Amino acid sequence: MISNKNSLIFDGRSKSLYESDDKDTYVLSFKDSVESSSCGKKGEIKNKGKFNNYISEFLMMHLSEIGIPNHLIKRIDGTNQLVQKTEVFPLKFIIRNHASGLMVEKLKIPEGTILPRSIIEYVYKNKGLNFPQVSEEHITAFSWAKTRELDEIVSMLLRINDFLTGLFLGIGIRMIDCSLEFGKLKIGDETSIILVDELSPDNIRLIDIKSNNRLDKDRFRLNLENQEIGYYEVAKRLGLNVK
Repeated sequence: MISNKNSLIFDGRSKSLYESDDKDTYVLSFKDSVESSSCGKKGEIKNKGKFNNYISEFLMMHLSEIGIPNHLIKRIDGTNQLVQKTEVFPLKFIIRNHASGLMVEKLKIPEGTILPRSIIEYVYKNKGLNFPQVSEEHITAFSWAKTRELDEIVSMLLRINDFLTGLFLGIGIRMIDCSLEFGKLKIGDETSIILVDELSPDNIRLIDIKSNNRLDKDRFRLNLENQEIGYYEVAKRLGLNVK
């Protein structure tokens, strides 16, 4: 499988996307840079890109084993992955198990409150509009996704949430929420919906069950010390030999 990095397609806050030598694939490159849109902070966390690459590979591979399709083909090296080229929905899908993030800010629910059931929120990926939260009606009315596509994504979200919650619980970590993206993969005349982007402490809120220490990007958002410790600890507990 060809995996050379060619022209830059997209340069984001924590990852870059490149053309590869194969027209059906991209090279996804993880970076040490970090940014919080909620507070406008930018910075860098040493080795974050490498840890996220390994963690995301591990979680994507395990999801594949339970029948959740995703864009990962293989990890190329420390910070790069080869992924399937997809048409990505212009949406982020957030599933919350505990009150966190904007839910706390907008609804004044105490941080960490266990929700009566997992709640799904939809965010329109438009930086100029400051990533507004939208409804299912917005999504279908503006053709960001069809009703049947949204139904399929919600079904996958619930399965992913159940699997990841159990996996992290097994290593002493509570999964508070996660923010996921999906895309459409076309092979011949067939089109399928798959999980894309990443699965890492950058888009999954994780808290140590015993100490309540944050093991995710919130350490950066909240100006906590040892901001790299969350990425390291998650990788260690997953048994990853990050080189």
